[in-house]
Amino acid sequence: MSNSPNLLSEYSFLGTTLSNRVAMAPLTRGRSGSDRIPNSLMSEYYVQRESAGVVIAEATVVNKQGIGWVDSPAIYNDAQTQGWKKICSALHQHNTPVVLQLWHCGRASHSSFHAGEPPVSASAIKINGDEIHTPEGKKDYETPRALSPAEVTQTIQDYKQAAIRAKEAGFDGIEIHSANGYLLNQFLESKTNQRNDNYGGSLENRLRLLKEITEAILEVWPANKVGVRLSPNGVFNDMGSPDYIETYTAAAKLLNQLNIGFLHVMDGLAFGFHELGEPMTLADFRKVFKNTIIGNCGYTEETAEQAIANGDADIITFGRPFISNPDLPTRFSKKLPLADDADTSFWSSAGPEGYTSFPPHP
Repeated sequence: MSNSPNLLSEYSFLGTTLSNRVAMAPLTRGRSGSDRIPNSLMSEYYVQRESAGVVIAEATVVNKQGIGWVDSPAIYNDAQTQGWKKICSALHQHNTPVVLQLWHCGRASHSSFHAGEPPVSASAIKINGDEIHTPEGKKDYETPRALSPAEVTQTIQDYKQAAIRAKEAGFDGIEIHSANGYLLNQFLESKTNQRNDNYGGSLENRLRLLKEITEAILEVWPANKVGVRLSPNGVFNDMGSPDYIETYTAAAKLLNQLNIGFLHVMDGLAFGFHELGEPMTLADFRKVFKNTIIGNCGYTEETAEQAIANGDADIITFGRPFISNPDLPTRFSKKLPLADDADTSFWSSAGPEGYTSFPPHP
């Protein structure tokens, strides 16, 4: 048997040893209810997927202003923290480490989430795209207002407080969500950041919010347990800037200087590709980031094995396959067939159907 790394080999991560490199990607499933408190149905869902080497829990808002998804979870009050604590404890009973992804939707939101107030962003630039699901049904996107300097400072503190709460809840690590067109991605890209203060304009300034949030979280968590998610090729939420290669290379170099534990790169094109040039690859990030690299988006077992075998990735996260195959690593190890992807109507709805209703392979 080869000693070269593969999907099912162990890996040292977050100060522990993962049983495999098949990670569960963060998946927004909208089962928390309007109070945004993680619940027993969510706990059942995560425990069903305990064979993952590591679970990256779904995007979780750090404050009320960050809300932009119906019934997604949060971690800005005690009840929410306690709800997550039960899920962490349940996964730890199976020796499965779990990471919390910290989130702020920014302009990918709607005034109906905010008592009639507009959503916020780096700049007052509207999403050009499809409608958004709101508590009042589908609505057109609205023009956000730019965060004030004082609000930027408060947002940094809200991320830090969420990281403190995540530690209280028993998470094993933190992932800062700076991908997929949400707030930190909106500050990062030139397309959506046209500010003229210290947080906009130059590349250095556009990197500042991600830098300062990461530094604030590093005051709470050891560097080896902190990571950032990036989507350099992504078009989701109307993203994609002409200077994407320069921007994301600089972001990876900055994060490398901060010595964070991992970079989670959506290098796959299954979520949409902006086609502004050649896609950035894991190999591009490997050149400038020395710690753990996680690949994501559209991977199959075969392409994931190749990425690990050639040294471009250390871990691969799977999203859709983990929804309909709760025992995904077991299926890989036993060469069992995978179930078809779940109906998209179940991706973010309510109740157990299409959520906890997928059986393991007989």
